[in-house]
Amino acid sequence: MSNSNNSDVKILAIVGMCGSGKSTLIEYLTKRSVPKVYFGGVVLKAVKEAGLEINPENERTIREKLRAEEGKDFVVNRVLEETKKLIEAGQKRIVLDGLYSWTEYNILRKEFPTEMTVVAVVMPKAMRRKRLAERPVRPLTPEESAMRDKTEIENLEKGGPIAIADYYLDNSGTVSELHDKFAKLLDEIEFLND
Repeated sequence: MSNSNNSDVKILAIVGMCGSGKSTLIEYLTKRSVPKVYFGGVVLKAVKEAGLEINPENERTIREKLRAEEGKDFVVNRVLEETKKLIEAGQKRIVLDGLYSWTEYNILRKEFPTEMTVVAVVMPKAMRRKRLAERPVRPLTPEESAMRDKTEIENLEKGGPIAIADYYLDNSGTVSELHDKFAKLLDEIEFLND
C-alpha cells in the first residue's frame, strides 16, 4: 500500500485501555471532518444480528467468538477494506478507532508501514476506574473494569499496540488539557495539514 500515490495519506490509530480517553481524541478528529473507521462496528453489527442486547458482556462474548471462529484478524480485515475504500475515494486523513490486538497492529503496520501513526492515551489505573464508574454511557463498576482489563489483555492482546505506540498522551488532567496536548501532537506530525 505504501507507494507514491499514498505518500500524503496519514492514518492515526488511537489505542489505550478502556476509559483512558480514546473516544475523546476520536471525537476531536471527527469534529474536524476526519473520517473514522470503527473496529467495534464490526462487533456491534454481529451482536445485533445475534439478537442480543448491546452491552459490554455481549460485545466481549461475540468479539471472542468471532475471533475463535474466523481468526484473530477477522475484525482488522474488515477495517482494512474500509480504510482502503476511503483512500481510493480520495481521503488523505483517516482515524482508526478500536485497534486492540497485536495481530491487528501487525496487519495494519504491514499494509501501512509509513502512513500509520499509533497514539496511546494513558492515565493511572485508579483514575481510569473512577472515570469509568462515573461516565454517563455504559458505566462500569470497579470489578467490571478490572475484569474487562484482564480479558482485553489476556484474550485480545491489547497490551502490545499500547506498549509499541509511536506517541503517548497522559490524560490525567482535564479534557481541555488533553485536547491541547493532542493539538500539539497533531501539529508535530502534520496530521491536519494538507
